[in-house]
Amino acid sequence: MLVDFDSLSDTARVWIYQCNRALTEGELSEIEADIKEYLSGWVSHGSLIRSAFELRYGRFIIIAADDSQHIGGCSQDDLARFIQTLEQRYHILLLDKMNVTYRHEGEIYYVPLTDFKKLAQQKKISQETIVFNNLVNNKYEYEHSWETTVLNSWHSRFLK
Repeated sequence: MLVDFDSLSDTARVWIYQCNRALTEGELSEIEADIKEYLSGWVSHGSLIRSAFELRYGRFIIIAADDSQHIGGCSQDDLARFIQTLEQRYHILLLDKMNVTYRHEGEIYYVPLTDFKKLAQQKKISQETIVFNNLVNNKYEYEHSWETTVLNSWHSRFLK
């Protein structure tokens, strides 16, 4: 059951999928329609899941679900299969967790983790560089810790 993102509690479960490239306006419009259709029928143990989504910066799909509902493994697997269909349909990567997305001089970059580490060693990434911490678990963390400095994220280990 698709609901407004703001209607979900701060403890709502969150999944973040980063795209390997900027999506076109046309792709974003189509993906938005795909997600609306999917979430309108997303179920767990026969019950519709209260869920919402956001598309951010033309690169991120954020799915949130009511934490008071039990979202079983089968439902989470179904969500992953849906994301895989988006990857195939739009020729994008969304499930590859071995990449980092960060902002530098107003631009958003998506690089392999190994390249991010090299950039940090070369001092091209600083503790003030904005990174997207896709490991956040709930809506509160998403709204307060997702877009943060390297210093305040798990990425800081690469500055040593």
